[in-house]
Amino acid sequence: MMTVKEVAELTGVSVRTLQYYDEIGVFKPTKVTEVGYRLYDDEALSTLQQILFFKELDFSLKDIKFIMGNKDFDKLEIFKKQKELIKIKRNRLNRLLGLLERLEKGEKDMSFKEFDLSEYISVLEKFKSENTDEVIKNWGSIENFDKFIEKVREDEINVAQNAVKYYGSTKKYTEAIKKNLDNFTENMKMIKDKGYVEENERLMNLLLSDLTLDVKLNEVQNIIKDILNLMPDMDMGENYFDIMIDGYLNNESIIDAVDKKYGAGASKFMGEAYRYYFDNNSENK
Repeated sequence: MMTVKEVAELTGVSVRTLQYYDEIGVFKPTKVTEVGYRLYDDEALSTLQQILFFKELDFSLKDIKFIMGNKDFDKLEIFKKQKELIKIKRNRLNRLLGLLERLEKGEKDMSFKEFDLSEYISVLEKFKSENTDEVIKNWGSIENFDKFIEKVREDEINVAQNAVKYYGSTKKYTEAIKKNLDNFTENMKMIKDKGYVEENERLMNLLLSDLTLDVKLNEVQNIIKDILNLMPDMDMGENYFDIMIDGYLNNESIIDAVDKKYGAGASKFMGEAYRYYFDNNSENK
């Protein structure tokens, strides 16, 4: 058995913190002597170790108490999960270190505040907890949705860069995603009822059936309008269509893919048709 002072010296956790953990019930001593000394055995130290792993992963004490108090709590499984999460955190830190190295060399890059996706991840976690049936229906299982969230954590820098690129900031991105998730069920129903995938493909084939047409013609512009009206009411970001148009006109991989499917020049036709539409219908952009 070890005293609270000995545990503090071994772990680096202060005596006052250990006493506080005891008071709130997150980490109790193995035994309290008649004179009030807290004593801890090896099993207790193992529990403290697990708590510290949770703390390293930014879990709140309230959440740690809930998780470890669960009757189905499995230490080995939790260790495995903590290992996965710490690897994700390590990979993120490695990417941030790489960014610092680039900044040290004078390369221009975004500021760190742009990489904070914690609020976005919280929105995803909340959606998962409040819409279990929808998550299972559209992602196949809760586990698949968790993998999606973990992928966001792993690729946080790239996700943040795209958020800024399309929405202007991660804050606007998070607000848009929250709005989209609030309307998720309604949007999914609309997509299904409209036969979005099939109708979008039909309109694309119709639009690109004659690439010799002038994109300014009403018949071309009306198809563009129909394609846009087909889209569900989702916030795609203030820069979404600018980037999409630029992709059709200048991104080689997009040009190759579109031209391969619809014919040489199809991507340029698409880009120019969309650009003319938005240049003349700015309120719809």
